Amino acid sequence: VDQQGRRRSLFLGSWIAGKKEVKKETKLGMAYKKDDNFGEWYSEVVVNSEMIEYYDISGCYILRPWAMEIWELLKEFFDAEIKKLKLKPYYFPLFVTENVLQKEKDHIEGFAPEVAWVTKSGKSDLEAPIAIRPTSETVMYPYFSKWIRSHRDLPLKCNQWCNVVRWEFSNPTPFIRSREFLWQEGHTVFATKEEADEEVLQILELYRRIYEEFLAVPVSKGRKSEMEKFAGGLYTTSVEAFIPNTGRGIQGATSHCLGQNFAKMFDITFENEKGERSMVWQNSWAYTTRSIGVMVMTHGDDKGLVLPPKVAPIQVIVIPVPFKDADTTGIKGACESAVYTLNQAGIRADLDARENYSPGWKYSQWEMKGVPLRIEIGPKDLANKQVRIVRRDNGTKVDIPSTDLVEQVRVLLDGFQANLLETAKAKRDACIVIISTWDEFIAALNDKKLILAPWCDEEEVEKDVKARTKGELGAAKTLCTPFDQPDLPSGTVCFASGKPAQKWSFWGRSY
Repeated sequence: VDQQGRRRSLFLGSWIAGKKEVKKETKLGMAYKKDDNFGEWYSEVVVNSEMIEYYDISGCYILRPWAMEIWELLKEFFDAEIKKLKLKPYYFPLFVTENVLQKEKDHIEGFAPEVAWVTKSGKSDLEAPIAIRPTSETVMYPYFSKWIRSHRDLPLKCNQWCNVVRWEFSNPTPFIRSREFLWQEGHTVFATKEEADEEVLQILELYRRIYEEFLAVPVSKGRKSEMEKFAGGLYTTSVEAFIPNTGRGIQGATSHCLGQNFAKMFDITFENEKGERSMVWQNSWAYTTRSIGVMVMTHGDDKGLVLPPKVAPIQVIVIPVPFKDADTTGIKGACESAVYTLNQAGIRADLDARENYSPGWKYSQWEMKGVPLRIEIGPKDLANKQVRIVRRDNGTKVDIPSTDLVEQVRVLLDGFQANLLETAKAKRDACIVIISTWDEFIAALNDKKLILAPWCDEEEVEKDVKARTKGELGAAKTLCTPFDQPDLPSGTVCFASGKPAQKWSFWGRSY
């Protein structure tokens, strides 16, 4: 889906002899269908909806306002919630020295292929290469050691909103896999493991809320396997989404308990209430602009983007529909009044008053951009003191009195948000297959299913599954062990090894 140079013009109006001309024919529609060519469809949606623009460095993308405003709405929610947990805002430098980055062996080995290095300043070689942060543990923790002396300095809780660079990968995909992306990263330090464990789950619940309450994407909360956990950490929890069209899982966000591994490496200790030196317990957690791509993949259709109302930059677009000899002044006034009334009520509404495009063309463009509700006002609506509202998700139309505008729009937006989540959950759940044998596993994998399987929880078995399923579509792996565990009857055996099963885990191919 990373096709550099892809450009599609969305604006077809032109000026001739100083006069506006309305084009009768447009090429605004989608060229690809979601079920026929998912990769090309996705690329087309994110460009045509004006979320991203391709850049001249592969794997790097320009995030346009339609994407950045969604990110800002998510940020507004999350920032308010973590401030309730006493998180403080910080900003640490983008660069990290080689000796510090390599201090925690497992950590650097996990990120080594993705680290980008600065080796020159102008034409001069640097004395030592400087890494661009792939994540900030090693940037921050030498200073945590400096700042923390006593139990009175704990807990230390910091968060930063920034960019990171992870260079080495195949198949770059807008939002999903890019070489530079935006995220928040929280880093916290506690006196006890109990405090750290508690926060891990608090943050994970906030991530679930981002996906389910805001992006209307169903996710499973669970724990990563030892193979898939954060490099250098004690354990990793995550929220996992699933894309039915591709049969692939996708990690939505992670909340890690780092244990005391980094504390040992960076000598982060404190004097407890008994006057003894103790090692701290640490967490780190993050979610990224990948979340926007998961939303696009989940809800988009053959007309383009479909935005959940809670994150839509424009929740309602108002379009005047004048006919010949219509009272254009009255129609425009009614449209302006509707926008003002909705904005005053806290609903994000806007007016498309462009005269060089037909109403039909505007309908198509705003459908492409995924705006949840469209309000049309024409001569009949003006005469009847009503508006026509059209839903983006199912195309239903309803005429409502102008006096009931705010109340009815709120009802429709709430219904729209709920319907998106219910529909996505039904599609996801229809893909879940419970298996017990290797043959059933392979059949489900080839059928693009999300597989729930009994597993012995042994790393060598997971490595073996990866090796046995390696192919053009990628190997299967554990996605997470869900916290919501079905009953595991006595005598149940692992699907891959035949050994006694310890737990149920989700398996499948992933992004």
